[in-house]
Amino acid sequence: MSVFTGFGSDNHAGVHPAVLKALAKVNGGYAVAYGDDEVTAQATSLLQKMFGRESEIFFLYNGTGANILGLRSVMESYQSVICSDVAHLTVHECCGPESFIGCKLVPVPTPDGKLTVDLVKSCLVGVGDVHMAQPRVVSVTEATERGTVYRPGELRRLSRFAHEHGLLVQMDGARLCNAAAFLEVGLNELAGRVGVDVLSFGGTKNGMMGGEAVVFFDSELAGCFPFFRKQGMQLASKMRYLSAQFVGMFEGDVWLRNARHANAMARLLAEGLGEVPGVRVTQKVEANMVFALLPERVIPVLLKEFFFHRFDERRAEVRLVCSFQTTAVDVERFVGAVRRAVR
Repeated sequence: MSVFTGFGSDNHAGVHPAVLKALAKVNGGYAVAYGDDEVTAQATSLLQKMFGRESEIFFLYNGTGANILGLRSVMESYQSVICSDVAHLTVHECCGPESFIGCKLVPVPTPDGKLTVDLVKSCLVGVGDVHMAQPRVVSVTEATERGTVYRPGELRRLSRFAHEHGLLVQMDGARLCNAAAFLEVGLNELAGRVGVDVLSFGGTKNGMMGGEAVVFFDSELAGCFPFFRKQGMQLASKMRYLSAQFVGMFEGDVWLRNARHANAMARLLAEGLGEVPGVRVTQKVEANMVFALLPERVIPVLLKEFFFHRFDERRAEVRLVCSFQTTAVDVERFVGAVRRAVR
């Protein structure tokens, strides 16, 4: 394995020992395939404790599948999704929603990645006009792709407005754990209880090997999802291995400790960078991501030793992501390297 220090994504981190232990535990003997096993029942029960006993839970391989198939189950191809212009859905899903659903995405410029009622309201045009795509879903990301976090009140206002106008709310919760850890609230305080209808709930970025869940807070919306999951190539035959990861992550609140640590490392990183002349942190650091403007000349130098992404190709803004594996030493090394490169 490479010895570089990775700030490119929390996907670059390894697998938490608790998850590996859970996988090893279920690896003996036989289990009925496609989710009709005891481990999947246990994982489902754990998540229903988090999201409500009435919620419907489905496990999938990855976040792209969770986002797209969750949307597919609640909309038609002539309808549209209103989302932020930096939403993963519109930037990094390789036209998946357009290809698999046939729907239209309506990206809205957002300086901090967060939608507001006024921004959504501006997109409600052509309703009932047969010549135009019909608004159906408001999609939010928690924590956002800019590392900012919606407060419960913000989500409640968005959901109330959406529902009053016949729209549903879908949440990309790839980093929902980080948002909940930052606000010190339960996961459902940022999901079902504030009016989210469909949640794509992430585990991979927070220490799992690979696995996500789609959560429906209204069972009627979940009616066709089992068929869409199969048709969309996201139904695991050996489901126990996806489910076991959630058991390892949610028994004993490993998810919360991981998220708290990643967030703390991001704050430490932002504090260090903020003290370097010529470096400016551009977004509030509320989850596990730091966005910063660096002098253009130092970026190639730093990339020889560290891995990270340039967020905006038009300017020298970089994105630095911390994970449960990030250490204070990693942060100190990077900040020191930035300081030396700037000098």
